[in-house]
Amino acid sequence: MESLFRIFTVPEAPDSTLGQIEKHLSENLEDFLSSHIVAQERPLHEIEQDFADSTIPEQPEFVSSHTETLLKKLVAQSVHTASPRFIGHMTSALPYFLLPLAKLMVGLNQNLVKIETSKAFTPLERNVLGMLHHLVYGENEAFYHRWMHNAEYSLGAFCSGGTIANISALWVARNNLLAPRKGFAGVGAEGLAAGLSHYGYNRLVILVSERGHYSLGKAADVLGIGRQNIVTVATDENNRIRVDALRKAAADVTASGGRVLAIVGIAGTTETGHIDPLQAMAEIAKEYRAHFHVDAAWGGATLMSSTHRPLLAGIELADSVTIDAHKQMYVPMGAGMVLFKDPGLVNAIEHHAEYIIRRGSKDLGSHTMEGSRPGMAMLVYSALHVMGRRGYELLIDTSIKKAKYFAELIDRQDDFEVITHPELCLLTYRYVPFGLKAQLPHASHEQIKEMTPLLNTLTRYIQKTQRENGRSFVSRTKLTPAQYGHEGSVVFRTVLANPLTTETMLQEIIAEQRELASHAKNLMQQIKTTAEHCGLLVQEPSAL
Repeated sequence: MESLFRIFTVPEAPDSTLGQIEKHLSENLEDFLSSHIVAQERPLHEIEQDFADSTIPEQPEFVSSHTETLLKKLVAQSVHTASPRFIGHMTSALPYFLLPLAKLMVGLNQNLVKIETSKAFTPLERNVLGMLHHLVYGENEAFYHRWMHNAEYSLGAFCSGGTIANISALWVARNNLLAPRKGFAGVGAEGLAAGLSHYGYNRLVILVSERGHYSLGKAADVLGIGRQNIVTVATDENNRIRVDALRKAAADVTASGGRVLAIVGIAGTTETGHIDPLQAMAEIAKEYRAHFHVDAAWGGATLMSSTHRPLLAGIELADSVTIDAHKQMYVPMGAGMVLFKDPGLVNAIEHHAEYIIRRGSKDLGSHTMEGSRPGMAMLVYSALHVMGRRGYELLIDTSIKKAKYFAELIDRQDDFEVITHPELCLLTYRYVPFGLKAQLPHASHEQIKEMTPLLNTLTRYIQKTQRENGRSFVSRTKLTPAQYGHEGSVVFRTVLANPLTTETMLQEIIAEQRELASHAKNLMQQIKTTAEHCGLLVQEPSAL
C-alpha cells in the first residue's frame, strides 16, 4: 500500500526514465520523436505479438521499467505525425506549450458532464463555444451576453471529433422536425416509426454530395434513419455539389412522400479539400424547410483568415456547423465541436438525471451525446489566446500558399500530374511515366479504361513503399475525376497543414516517388507496352 500510495502522490525522480522523457519533451519535442520513432516499420503482425497477452499482470512493475517497455514497443513503432515530411493526413506538429498544459489538464481530471466535477471548466467551455460561434455567425455582444452562459440553452457542444459532432447536429435536426405536439410525445419519447406515422412521412432523407464524410452514414444508422436514406448528390468537375442535382434530389424525395430532414454542405472535403456552394445550398434548405448543416471539420478554421474567409461564404446561414480543433487549430486529438445558430435548438435533445444533470443547472451534459469527457476546451482556449486570430491567419495563409506551390511544382514535372488542384491546403496527384502526361488528356475513354488499372497499381506500390521506407509519407485515395471520364483513379493525397514542412521537403518527396517508381521495372514495362498497344505511345522500333 505504501508503494501504491507513492504513485498517486510522488513524481518520478528527474534522472529516472520517465523524468528524462519529460525533460526531453519540454526541451525539444521534434528531436525526441525523431530519435525514438524508428524509420523502418515493423510489420503489423509482429507488433501485434508485443500486445498479445490477454491476462492482466498479477504483480506490479517499476514505473521506469514499464516506461522502457513503452519506448521500445509502442513509441518506437508509432506514426510520426509531427514530422514535416508526414503530409498524408490531417494531423500536424503541435505547439510546444500545449504539452505541459495537457499534463495540467490531465492532472486536474475535470469531467465536463457536470458542473460539480468541472466548475471553472464549464464557463471556460461555454466561452470557447461562444468565440467559435462568433467566428461563424458574427452575432453582436448583446447576443453572447444573453446566451453564452444561459443554463437553459447552449451555443454548441464539445465532443471527441467530427463524427460525434455530425451525429449531434442531425440528432438535433431529427428531434426538432419530429417534435412533440398534440397526440404525439415526440420522436425522442415514441421513436422514429411513431414520428413518421404521426407526421405522415414515409422516410427521412439526408442530402449530401458524393464527397460527404462517412460519419453521416453512422449518424443515419444511429438515429434510425437508415444509411439508404443518405442520398448522395453528384459533384461538378471541382468536387463541389451540383446545385441543380441537389434541387432535383430534394424535389424527388418530397414527391415520393419523404421528407428532407437535412441538407449537408461540406467546407473542406476529406479527400480533396473543396468547399460546396454553401449560400445556394442554404436557399434550397430554406425552401424545403430542411435543417442546413455544414461539415466544416477540416475547413472551419479558414474563417480566421481574412484572405480566404470568403471561400466559406454562406456558412453563417447554417443551422449547425461542425469544426474540429484538432485539425487546423493545432490542438491534440479529441477536440471536435458542433455549433448551433439558434441556442434553443439543443432543447430538443435535453436529458436530465437527478443525481448528475438536474434541471436548471448549467451542466453541459444535458445537451451533449457524450457523458463523461475531458476538459479539452482548455487547450483550445489557450491556443486561441497564445496564437490569436492573426497567428492562425498566418498559419492558414501559409499552408494554402504551400499547397499551391506544390501543385505548381507537380505541374512542371513531365511525369507527375495534379488530379485536384487545392482550394485549401489539400491536393491530389499521381505519377504518370513515359510521356503519358501529355497524351492522357487527349485519350479516348477506351484508352483511359485500359491504362487506369495499371496506373492505379503503380500509385499503390509507390505509396505503400514510401510509407514502409519511413522517410516521408503521403496517403492515397480513389477518386472519379471528370477529366478522365469518371474512371476510378487511385491518387496520392497530400495535406500541407504542418508549418514545419518546407518547399525543399516537397521537392524531395517528389524525387523519392520518382525513384521508387523506377524500381518497379516489370510494372513500368507493362504500362509502357500497354500504352503502345492502345496507341497512346509510339512503339519504339525493334533493334535489328
